[in-house]
Amino acid sequence: MATVLPFPAVRPAPELASEICELPYDVMSTAEARAMAGDKKNSFLRVSRAELEFPDGTDAYGPEIYERAAANFHKLLERGALIQDHKPCYYLYRQQMDNHIQTGIVAIFSCDEYRKSIIKKHEFTRPDKEDDRVRHVEALNSQTGPVFLTYPAKAELTKLQEQIASREPTVSITAPDGIIHTAWIIDQDDTIDLIRKQFEVIPSLYIADGHHRSAAANRVDLARNGAGDSSKFMAVVFPHDQLQILAYNRVIKDLNDMTILNTVKRLSELGKVTVSDQKIPAHKHQVCFYIHSKWHTLDWWPALLDKEKNPIDMLDVSLLQNYVLSPVFNIQDPRTDKRIAFVGGIRGPQELEKLVNQGDYMIAFSMHPTSIVDLMEIADQDGIMPPKSTWFEPKLRDGMFSHMI
Repeated sequence: MATVLPFPAVRPAPELASEICELPYDVMSTAEARAMAGDKKNSFLRVSRAELEFPDGTDAYGPEIYERAAANFHKLLERGALIQDHKPCYYLYRQQMDNHIQTGIVAIFSCDEYRKSIIKKHEFTRPDKEDDRVRHVEALNSQTGPVFLTYPAKAELTKLQEQIASREPTVSITAPDGIIHTAWIIDQDDTIDLIRKQFEVIPSLYIADGHHRSAAANRVDLARNGAGDSSKFMAVVFPHDQLQILAYNRVIKDLNDMTILNTVKRLSELGKVTVSDQKIPAHKHQVCFYIHSKWHTLDWWPALLDKEKNPIDMLDVSLLQNYVLSPVFNIQDPRTDKRIAFVGGIRGPQELEKLVNQGDYMIAFSMHPTSIVDLMEIADQDGIMPPKSTWFEPKLRDGMFSHMI
């Protein structure tokens, strides 16, 4: 059963939250981070991406970067821009993106349960990205970005969250991208006890996003033998039926020595191809592709789908890899092949058109989003999803909560 515990979070002073809180560290380049931080002395990017304060060309993983991140974090604490609660609390965190609303509980979770797969994974991690987060946590003695978890929706918990959200929030900010981030402190002992008991009957939690952060927390725990609060990691856990997964689209630099006509012909062997103005797949097992200024739809032949039994192989990203990217374009390993790039669905099909029209890429594939049900089913079977299978929106805001270990 899942252990979900309150903790005394480090969080922004409410009047400074809009200046402090930023997008996650891993969705931007150094140049973008530098532009976002601008002249804001309280920007949390000075903690999560401290290399922005160094000259171009500085090694982003050098020891001075982590030292600066720690120094900037403690400056925020010293001048009261960040404050820490005096008792363990839960926190309610709500995000609104246009008409989409998702509400989760901020808490700390067990590294031991992560190791035992009570908290289930669905992605491989890269050692270099793990190393970066380990060094960041060790330098700050704090986890400054939450993992994104989900659980099978539970009506009692959803009702309780709605009751809490009816109160005056502790902080509410509208980010530059228009997404509203709102938080409430849950410090009443009876409510804390009720939330803890509600999660105790949930058998499994699932990592939606943040595999490197959770893996790094686990490594720190093992290195410190659980000293202090290192045996726990911070996360926001959302009910599965509130999450929004967008597509993770693909663009290919060349046609593997084929003509445009032959490329379309090869794809027509795999399913029904129709020239269409449709730019986003209407359903699972449909793909849209853009080539030579035209959009096409591709519906896989039923006989091809009937061959697949493994739920991983039935994902649209797997079908594309196994039947198109590998045999047609000779892209065997999408993790390392420089001929393929990935475009988050938040950018829309217009970004795919732009990349092809300006000549950077020859063909773009607009994918149907992987469902949260597929993700949970694969994780339950200890399966590993293909790279770049899911793009969750909205993103959790860094700086909203930190966990001192």
